Amino acid sequence: MDHAYIHQILTEIQGEVAQYQHLGKVADYIPALKKIPAEKYAMVVTELNGHSIGVGDLTDEFSIQSTSKVFTLTLALKHYKSKLWRRVGKEPSGNPFNSLVQLEYEHGIPRNPFINAGALVVTDALISTFDNPLEEILTFLRTISNNPNINIDEEILASELAHGYRNAALVNFMKSAKNIDNDVDTILYTYFAQCSIKMNIQDLSRCFLYLANHGINPFNNEEIITSSQAKRINALMLTCGMYDEAGEFAFRVGLPGKSGVSGTIATIVPKEYAIAVWSPGLNKYGNSYVGVESLERFTNKVGKSIF
Repeated sequence: MDHAYIHQILTEIQGEVAQYQHLGKVADYIPALKKIPAEKYAMVVTELNGHSIGVGDLTDEFSIQSTSKVFTLTLALKHYKSKLWRRVGKEPSGNPFNSLVQLEYEHGIPRNPFINAGALVVTDALISTFDNPLEEILTFLRTISNNPNINIDEEILASELAHGYRNAALVNFMKSAKNIDNDVDTILYTYFAQCSIKMNIQDLSRCFLYLANHGINPFNNEEIITSSQAKRINALMLTCGMYDEAGEFAFRVGLPGKSGVSGTIATIVPKEYAIAVWSPGLNKYGNSYVGVESLERFTNKVGKSIF
């Protein structure tokens, strides 16, 4: 990859999308997120060899929020394999990420692991598997990011715990439908903690390299998951990773991706690199307004997508 060319492209994109910064709205249902300045911006491309090219606020840390769902799904799929799909579906939801409506119609089985209900089931599965699931998640992220200092933002965690009423409703409903095995409070704490893990944009892009590399950690060549499992996670990111904007994102960007309400989006180009962008202002679907704009411009300018 021509590093100077990619840096030029990223610089162009940063200038072009600045006009859209005012159009997004920073998430305020988690009060601690509301404090993040809307004008923050960073975008990074990281090759499989770990070399990063980026622009913007590259060292600022943020909570990864729902991008964490990719990593917990990876750990659960590694241990449960196809049995996991008995408890959570593989289809787009067509509803907001925190919707309660679908669960009642579908007897407590979430549509996919990337909406909140599905991620709560995945968290429940990890609690059944590990003595200390949160430490397993942190260890995993420290390994795949090649950064041993990744940890939890305690302020974000406290804010999530104090205001997570809808997630509490989701997990209690699924418990009543017998799709939750463990203590509700333990599940909620673990889920909110995984969403509160903080890192910078370069860390986040490195975390997605194993999915660009068919399940292999490029830093040590160890198999994290099988190539088949990586394919399935990437497919779910393409169809479900952007909440009920997944079709529009595939149309505009053409890459598997996962977003978080802190304004993060991470995507992969198979066997080449991972791209991560951070801009806190969200569109009506809960995805980064400027992030989507940036990624569309990137794939158009460099001519890279999975299509």
